[in-house]
Amino acid sequence: MCTEKDKKRITVLRNWLNEWNYNYFVLNKNDVSEVARDKLKRELEDLEKKYPKLVTPDSPTQRVGSIVSSDFAKIKHITQKESLSDIFTFEELDEWEIRIKKILPEIEFDYICELKIDGLNISIIYKDGIFEQAITRGNGIEGEDVTHTIKTIESIPLKLRKKLNLMEVSGEVYMSKKSFKKLNEKENFKNPRNAAAGTVRQLNPKIASERNLDMFFYSMDKKSVNLNKIKTQNDLLDFFNDIGLKVNKNYKHCKNISKVKEYIKLWERKRDVLPYEIDGVVVKVNNILYQKNLGSTAKAPRYAIAYKFPAEQSTTKILDIKLQIGRTGAITPVAIMKPTLLDGSMVSRATLHNDEEIKRKDIRIGDTIIIQKAGDIIPAIVKVIKELRTGDEIEFMMPILCPACEAKLIKPENESIYRCPNTDCYAKNKELLEHFISKKGFNIKGMGPSVINQLIENNLIEDPADIFNLNKGDLLQLDLFQEKRADNIIKSINESKIIDLNRFIYSLGIRYIGDETTQIISKIIKLDKETITIQKEKTSNQLNLFYEEEKEIKTLEVSTITNFLLSITSLSLEDLEAIDGIGKKVAESLYLWFRTDKNRRLLSKLEDNEIKLVYKENDIKNERFKGLSFCITGTLSKYSRDQIKKEINLRGGKIISKISKKTNFLIQGDNPGSKLKDAKDLGTKIITEDKITKLLDDTKNIDL
Repeated sequence: MCTEKDKKRITVLRNWLNEWNYNYFVLNKNDVSEVARDKLKRELEDLEKKYPKLVTPDSPTQRVGSIVSSDFAKIKHITQKESLSDIFTFEELDEWEIRIKKILPEIEFDYICELKIDGLNISIIYKDGIFEQAITRGNGIEGEDVTHTIKTIESIPLKLRKKLNLMEVSGEVYMSKKSFKKLNEKENFKNPRNAAAGTVRQLNPKIASERNLDMFFYSMDKKSVNLNKIKTQNDLLDFFNDIGLKVNKNYKHCKNISKVKEYIKLWERKRDVLPYEIDGVVVKVNNILYQKNLGSTAKAPRYAIAYKFPAEQSTTKILDIKLQIGRTGAITPVAIMKPTLLDGSMVSRATLHNDEEIKRKDIRIGDTIIIQKAGDIIPAIVKVIKELRTGDEIEFMMPILCPACEAKLIKPENESIYRCPNTDCYAKNKELLEHFISKKGFNIKGMGPSVINQLIENNLIEDPADIFNLNKGDLLQLDLFQEKRADNIIKSINESKIIDLNRFIYSLGIRYIGDETTQIISKIIKLDKETITIQKEKTSNQLNLFYEEEKEIKTLEVSTITNFLLSITSLSLEDLEAIDGIGKKVAESLYLWFRTDKNRRLLSKLEDNEIKLVYKENDIKNERFKGLSFCITGTLSKYSRDQIKKEINLRGGKIISKISKKTNFLIQGDNPGSKLKDAKDLGTKIITEDKITKLLDDTKNIDL
């Protein structure tokens, strides 16, 4: 029996430890030593072990949970995440300001500059002020649930200092230089960012807790009602500080772009004295209303930009310049370089973008060059060391004809790149086929570039639809193909015929249409649907994406390519341009692609091969049933099963066909079946049709 004295002691210890964390991590105060803190924390742990019913989710002892499985659950962000555009010069910074002033010409902008921490973007959902979930950025729409590791970070409060509405806050998880050095005495990570990313994805939270990660917060979801009272980015950072979220204290309010440049110069010089790595400065329009008015492109917000510091540089020699032909016909010169180590990895190729770039930098075959990673990812040539020229260097001349099909190259007006106009160009078609079968497309396992090459050379395929006509005998004609490999590819081809709508759109290789843009397009598509049933295989395959864990048979709502084509072509060019996140170029590309005869013939061939599109409703009314599963037994009088499923899905819940330990509720209608007994045996909560009807009334707040 727990005494009142012990209850009070637990409460006092918990509150004191949470306050200590706030003072230490947020306010940088250290009035009480860590040794003393640890002793009190152990006392709380002992009391909670003795009285487990008194443990609360916000207790500082609850940071390390149990080991998770190898599969991280996917969680949808409250607001779609955006990536900042990178710039590398003050000239580009000036151009950015010119662009935003064209949109809001009457405004004199002021800015907030924040250090760009070299870490991992993480979002945390707080519900009523209590830490609920941590999510990676993922594809911007949804990310991976990494609650088990993020919860171990002591600077992140499990309970905010104010009870607030549901909100998603974001920031950067990082590893300090000191912690990285200590970790690398045992491990072998290339840099602190890689170490932080690897730690976040640990299955065992105890390992994560021992690696001393930290986090700075800087943004909040746009739908949060808490954002209504906040007028500026400066206010937001002060608000975070007040509620216990750690912010980087080195941010600065700059009245104009000249002050922004001074801040950038200062931290480019001082970056090495910081206890953590930074790779640049994030510049944001301070006023949040102006941020909203500036809006976003399909990929990035217009109101913010990331100024990246020069990355680690290296020197090497250009051995050759070759042309790369993309799926849209774009001809890109690529420098073939003597392999060199750059920022922890060996590089041997660098894009030269176009012939104008080559002329501007006076790049020649045989030149010794300085390279760096643009955005710390893609190798880029900074400059040519002309003093080291011998006279044997060769100037590059852009060819007149396509190197693959010998069609005459064209240079469209207002574009800086040449293109191959031949719709039957071997190289273009090969790139399109590789894009079509890629992981983000049809995800046909085992069919990589070498297999595509052989299929084309043996006249077995000409376009993506031909892939679905292949048989085992066709594959056995190819080099190094045996029965098992052929069987596996044919199996993967057949399984890929049921494909998510987003991935189908991506697979078509439409110019300007990337992964995130397909998500936007899918939201505006309304399709007629049919129901099909598929049997789960014992082996792992991509159809598993459509299964709940416990089910062997899955009923899917699918649509046809014909329905999709009718829906997308019903939208005018003006309709497409009006969609938030789709600009003029994207709209024109979409509009023309689906009205081109060759593309429509491809869609028709894919339809003939029985490709089915899994179409998910995108409208979510609220998240009342988020994470909850419902099963139905008996006959419902007010709803059909499809109607009740749709209503529950719209509120974030899901309908499953079989009762299990994971089922939250059984909806009982007239003449219930055996599921009622199963629910009682498992202790599943049983609710009537009247109860679910009341729960679906969004005007009432009814307790589940």
